[in-house]
This record gives sequence, C-alpha cells and structure tokens, in this order.
Amino acid sequence: MASMPNSEPCASPLELFNSIATQGELVRSLKAGNASKDEIDSAVKMLLSLKMSYKAAMGEDYKADCPPGNPAPTSNHGPDATEAEEDFVDPWTVQTSSAKGIDYDKLIVRFGSSKIDKELINRIERATGQRPHRFLRRGIFFSHRDMNQVLDAYENKKPFYLYTGRGPSSEAMHVGHLIPFIFTKWLQDVFNVPLVIQMTDDEKYLWKDLTLDQAYGYAVENAKDIIACGFDINKTFIFSDLDYMGMSSGFYKNVVKIQKHVTFNQVKGIFGFTDSDSIGKISFPAIQAAPSFSNSFPQIFQDRTDIQCLIPCAIDQDPYFRMTRDVAPRIGYPKPALLHSTFFPALQGAQTKMSASDPNSSIFLTDTAKQIKTKVSSGPGRGQSVGVETCPGGHMHTHTTAQRFGPQPP
Repeated sequence: MASMPNSEPCASPLELFNSIATQGELVRSLKAGNASKDEIDSAVKMLLSLKMSYKAAMGEDYKADCPPGNPAPTSNHGPDATEAEEDFVDPWTVQTSSAKGIDYDKLIVRFGSSKIDKELINRIERATGQRPHRFLRRGIFFSHRDMNQVLDAYENKKPFYLYTGRGPSSEAMHVGHLIPFIFTKWLQDVFNVPLVIQMTDDEKYLWKDLTLDQAYGYAVENAKDIIACGFDINKTFIFSDLDYMGMSSGFYKNVVKIQKHVTFNQVKGIFGFTDSDSIGKISFPAIQAAPSFSNSFPQIFQDRTDIQCLIPCAIDQDPYFRMTRDVAPRIGYPKPALLHSTFFPALQGAQTKMSASDPNSSIFLTDTAKQIKTKVSSGPGRGQSVGVETCPGGHMHTHTTAQRFGPQPP
C-alpha cells in the first residue's frame, strides 16, 4: 500500500499545502513506476482527501503555485484576529505589532505543536529525579513536539540524543543566543545523553554579505562561547558545516536523501523562497535537517538509524523541523522531537527579538559592564532594575524587569 504523508495534528493550511504537494509527487511516482492499480487508487484517494481538507480550511481550492502565507488559525474571527495575523515568525524574521510581544498560545495553534503543561513538567521531574529547569517552570520553553515519546524511550532505557545549533552571523553571541544552550546543558546533565551542535556557517555565507572565511571564523568564535556554557566534553560534538560536510559520508548521504524527498514547491511554501533565491538557499534546509538522524554521525552512533533526536531551539526554527518530521518516515527514520523556547526581546521592546545584525538591539557576551549599562539605560526600559546572571563559563548576561518572560515562579 502506498505510504501516506504523516501529517501533524491540528495541521495548519501551510502544512496541508505541503502534504498535498508531497502526496502529488507520490501519485506521479507511482504512475511512472507502473505501480498496481490499488496502490495508485489509494494514493489518489488520500490526495483528494487532503485537497478537501485544504479547501475547508482556506475556503478556496488548492493551487500548486499559490502557497498560503504565514497563516493564522482559520477559526480566528473577531477583535483578536488582526493581531494574530500581524505576528510574523520565520527562521529569519520575528515581528509583531503588539507591545506585549508575540502571542505564543496562538503560535502553538498556528504551528500545530503542543503546549508544555504542568503535567509534562511533572513527568520530566519524575523521569530525571531533578527539579525542572527554571526555563521550564517559567514558561520560557513553552511548546513541544513528541516530548512524551522521548520520555517513554528514556524510561524504557532506550537511547536518544540532543541536537541544537547556531547560525554564526557575528563574532560574538548575544544573551538571547544563550537561552537554548543553557537549557540544553541542563538536559544533557539530567538525561546524561550525547549532544551534537551544528554551526551553520554555510547558511550565513548564503544569506549574509560574508566571505566563506568570515563565516567560518564567526563559527569558531561562537563555538568558544558555546563551550563556555560547560557541556560534557566527552558527550558533545560541535561541528562546522563547511568542515563536516566533506568529512562525513553519513551526513551527506542523509542530506541527499532529504533533498530527494522535498520539492521546490514545498520549500517555497514553508520558507517563502522565490525564483530569484539562490539554489544554495533552496537546498540548505536539508542540511539543517540532517543532524536529526543518528547515522549522520557514524563516529558517535555507528550506522544506527533508530536513535531518536530531541531538538531544543527557539520556535522560529520550527519550520525546518516540520519539514524534517514530514520527510523522516519516508526515508525510514524516527521523527525528531522538539522543545521550543520563546524569543529574547530586543532592547527596543517586545515587538521583535534581539538580533546580532542590530548591535543596539542586543547585549553581546563581549560587551563590558559599562556598555551593558549604557544600552539598557538608553532603551525604552530605562530606569528599571537590571538583573545580572552568569553562565557556567563566566559570561555575564543581564535582563531588565521589562524583558522578563511573563510571570516568574521561583
């Protein structure tokens, strides 16, 4: 029987659009490969069902060349609908017109993920025997995909590993970049599992006005900040794409497998690519997806393909992994699980996140105490108290009371 796309629960119009494109490719390949009539009929039936679901969600027929934009839930009508539509979140841009910041509850619905609730936090505590990290207790990590599945594996003594990353666009990281790494350090400690950290210097070369040497140099400098967070040196592998792609046959084989199973139509729909984008940008998502599969690292996991991956990241990276989760069962791998964090707001306010591209929006790990004080006191939150914390490597990072992430349990 033909394999069907593995849609996420509460599929958004964009996810339905991508599933239709995938299923259409399957129907064409079955016909071209002279598959049995039953297989073709079953695949066509699923395609028609997906198109009906899309029409019900969008109020119009599916058109292959018209992917929906960054869609709000179709059930939103009334005074909050406009505000939800003005939240824009993708891997490169985070913006909202609301002074309160991104509405994360609506983002969960739009992306089709699950809220991290008290029950899940309690289960993590029972499994690890450790008090949940403050980022969980305070809702900084607020959304997940399949975390219960990871806990099932852990409780049954089955292995899993962690994967996170950094796009090195500046010589120094800022405090917002630390959020996933501080939390990943805790996850590694309490679960005692391997961790891979991808430095996407190739991505920054493709998107930014950088030379290859500059992009690689930023990756090296950023790796120093990441190492300073105190990861277990015996269980952590930090790699540059520009280096590792040429050294690991397992990694590149997975990149090619993913590329074969994702169409141009799909990446246009997911990432908003246009006909004028370079082919490097179009093919890059497969490179960020590849570390989600254990045999991309034969020196760590040998040729095992059954070890599940858990990815702690900011929720703007979720489009990459929705694509990855859609591809995984079609190439015989487990879907990665995810834990999503909120954004660290810019110094100018909660309408956008800190950005390395805008030095005035961010507090960098290399800033002096005087520079930090000047940045904070000159922003819209001037006159408010400034909290200072230190990560295990000794780097100072700060927050004003206005920049905290909602209610603060102890």
